[in-house]
Amino acid sequence: MEASSSVATIREAVIGLLEQLIAIPSFSREESGTADCIEAFLRVHGVACMRSGNNVWARAVSWRSDRPTVLLNSHHDTVRPVQGWTKDPFQPTREGDMLFGLGSNDAGGPLVSLIAAFLRLQAETDLPVNLLLAATAEEEISGAHGIAALLPQLGHIDYAIVGEPTRMQMAVAEKGLMVVDAEAKGVAGHAAREEGVNAIYLAMDAIQTIRNLQPEQVSPLLGKVKMSVTQIEAGKQHNVVPDSCRFVIDIRTNELYQNEAFFKWLQQQVKVTLTPRSFRLNSSRIAMDHPLVQSGLALGLEAFGSPTLSDQALMPFPSLKIGCGDSARSHTADEYIRLSEIADGIQTYIQLIRGIAPPSGYFRPITTSA
Repeated sequence: MEASSSVATIREAVIGLLEQLIAIPSFSREESGTADCIEAFLRVHGVACMRSGNNVWARAVSWRSDRPTVLLNSHHDTVRPVQGWTKDPFQPTREGDMLFGLGSNDAGGPLVSLIAAFLRLQAETDLPVNLLLAATAEEEISGAHGIAALLPQLGHIDYAIVGEPTRMQMAVAEKGLMVVDAEAKGVAGHAAREEGVNAIYLAMDAIQTIRNLQPEQVSPLLGKVKMSVTQIEAGKQHNVVPDSCRFVIDIRTNELYQNEAFFKWLQQQVKVTLTPRSFRLNSSRIAMDHPLVQSGLALGLEAFGSPTLSDQALMPFPSLKIGCGDSARSHTADEYIRLSEIADGIQTYIQLIRGIAPPSGYFRPITTSA
């Protein structure tokens, strides 16, 4: 596709791409088909893209070493369809302005909108930034072979735009995630006699403590840390006092806590054994005076804190989550995106990128080899 192609032409092309992606099952770790599709689309439209596993990426042709680099990232994996679909989740179906299909909203619409913006802007020599496009895998499971595996191959990145359904408003912070396995240990005994120490009761005490805890640091963007006990298991026979009760805690941290530090604090509050599955998915935020945020504010975009997790959690540089669609539609039956939302998303991405006006401190100096 020529750089001079109109936005309307590009929009129709990427909507066609989205319909192809919907028709290809792409559950996390099973995204080779959609990776093939995206790679073929980019090559047909003149982009010299690269492939690493099920991740597809490309650099803009107007690359300059004296400009900061912005990663345009979204994912092409999906969750499995839930119960309640009244349509075929793998059959792209248009009804007026609505396009139905699994992954249409999360995150097909944001993904193809970012691709469209990249196609429109990649040859512009007067852009304030370098553009790096990455369509990645395994986002829905924060997997090891998605953005985490790709980042070391991409070189230096200054900041990122992460495409997720936010109604084209700016998520300047998002909550982190920490899953903790807990075990209350008692002493087995016969249920008919006053024997043993019931691990279920010990777990109940700990769960009540967790339910009543009020971590001190409350974020103006993300609110308080949210802890939910989501699974519990104990006992094998009705007449045996159980000596073990296991439960799972889902913890959504705000940007004022690192996961590891919060875990250490939580362990001091309860008398059960806690084991974190990972500390890697920390909360993230981008400063309100960052050039990317300032560009969005100049467009009249609103800033908010997002309760949902994305690949931002795995990025060691500032990132802004923004995209067409609505998070409330994600992972639901009869998921859809509006074609008008995609059109707006493309235009907003283009304006957002063109409007970046970083101060001198955000530019990296030109380096020359000895």
